[in-house]
Formats: sequence, C-alpha cells, structure tokens
Amino acid sequence: MRHLMSPLDFSVEELDTLLDLAQDIEANPEKYAHACAGKKLATLFYEPSTRTRLSHEAAMLNLGGSIMGFSSADSSSAAKGESVSDTIRTISCYADICAMRHPKEGAPMVACQHSSIPVINAGDGGHQHPTQTLTDLLTIRNVKGRLGDMTIGLCGDLKFGRTVHSLINALVRYKGIRFILISPEELRLPEYIRHDVLDRGGVPYEEVVRLEDAMPNQDILYMSWDQKERFFNKEDYVRMKDFYILDRAKMKLAPEDMYVLHPLPRVNEIAVEVDSDPRAAYFRQVQYGVYVRMALILTLLDIHVH
Repeated sequence: MRHLMSPLDFSVEELDTLLDLAQDIEANPEKYAHACAGKKLATLFYEPSTRTRLSHEAAMLNLGGSIMGFSSADSSSAAKGESVSDTIRTISCYADICAMRHPKEGAPMVACQHSSIPVINAGDGGHQHPTQTLTDLLTIRNVKGRLGDMTIGLCGDLKFGRTVHSLINALVRYKGIRFILISPEELRLPEYIRHDVLDRGGVPYEEVVRLEDAMPNQDILYMSWDQKERFFNKEDYVRMKDFYILDRAKMKLAPEDMYVLHPLPRVNEIAVEVDSDPRAAYFRQVQYGVYVRMALILTLLDIHVH
C-alpha cells in the first residue's frame, strides 16, 4: 500500500507515468468514468479549502466513486480532542482512500503510519502540498511541452509558501532547471531549502526583489500569495500583502511564451486584467488539478483501466 506525503515519494519515472495517465484521462474521460465504482474517498480537512477539497471530491466522482468527510476540524471529533491516529483508524473502516489537510506539519505522516488505506497529504502547515505540485508539473508540461531546461520564477511568499517548497523539491530532479527567487527580504526562501536543496544539488538560482527585473528571463512565472495565517503578527502581513501585483504593464516585459501559474486563491497579487492574457494559465491549472488527482487515486488504489 502506498501513500503520498511528498512529491518525492514518486520517482521521476513514476511521476512521468502519473502525468501520462492524467493526460490520457483528459483526452478520454469516458474511459475512466466507472473505474472507481464502489470505492469511497474520505476528505479529512482540518483547515479550510476550496480547490483542494473539491478537486479531490470531483476527481473521485468523475471516476464513478463516492465521497464523504468533513471540511473543518470544528465539524469533526477533533473538536472533542480525538487524535489524528484514532480518526484515521476509524475512517479506514469506512473508506478506501483518504485525503487529509491539517495545519500541523507532519499530521498526514502520523495518519499514514496508523492507516489501513492510502493517505494523500492535501497540505500540512507550511510544509508540503504534493497534489498541488503534481498539478503544477502537469500544467508546466502541458503549456511548455517539457519539464526540464527552463527558468522558473517564483514570486511572493517564498518563506511560508508550502506550494513553492514542494515545487522546488520536485523540479530540481529534472535537468537544466534554473530558478529566479523573487521576494522581499523578509519572505526569502528558507535557508535550509537554499542550502540543502539548491546549493547542494548545484541548481543555479538568483534572488531578486523587483518583479520587473525578472520578467524578461523566465519560462514560467509562479505567483503565490502571502498566507495570513502563517505570519507571526498582523502588522507584518499588512505591510507585505500587496508587495507584488502582476499587471498588464509587467506582462509586457515578459516573453511571448512565458506562462503564469498560481496555486490560488488569488488575493491582490495578479490583477484581473491579466486573466485575458493567453499566457495566464492559472485557471487551466485548476482543471489539470482534477485530472492529476484522478490519476493519483487510480495509482494509489492500484486500479488499471485498459
């Protein structure tokens, strides 16, 4: 039995197979419409979510399965003090697979150690968000036709952004990847990622503060938002929240084939006027998220459709 705790749980070859499956699902949805008939997905969301929870649920429903779960800790027995390990043991009696989001780093890892069904980490604190990373990889591969030999700009909250941390860890395994890290000093990428992942792997990167300086040199611009709940005080958040706003004027500085990704929700960091730019790929990214989660559910349940 396999779980997904981190994007690194899959080898590059396994990732490519998963992404190929997601693309086949996109091309032939009817082929997969009953693949999970009789199977149940439990969504255990101890933290609010729109896209991640609903896309897991949409993925299972598209596969002909059914869903159950809760969308906040307040509506579960966690409010009475039940432990994650007890919750997952219980859920294992009801469902065939589960997706868990939790504000505490490592909670899904605790769950998978006590679970008798596959567990998908749907985000744990500022740590990992592997299904978003799979979505990002599928989006990049679809819009650029490859996953290597490119420059990725990462802009915004690089300190607390779990989507950014997961994406870096996944992309460094492909050849010819370069990063431009765009953030204010206070929200720089953590030292341990710069040192242990980028420096140690010999991955070239530069750090810049001004978004304008990075625009002409990127193949992908990955925008992120400042996560209010991860800031230590309100004053810091208010000061940083509108530090970057991608607008039409900045897009004019970018190459014609540079695509913009964003894990959403958007707050102010991408102006609505950018949505009509053909290089804006963030709503396509949402759709790819459903396909990749369908592929992941099939893979973890070891269901093969011919």
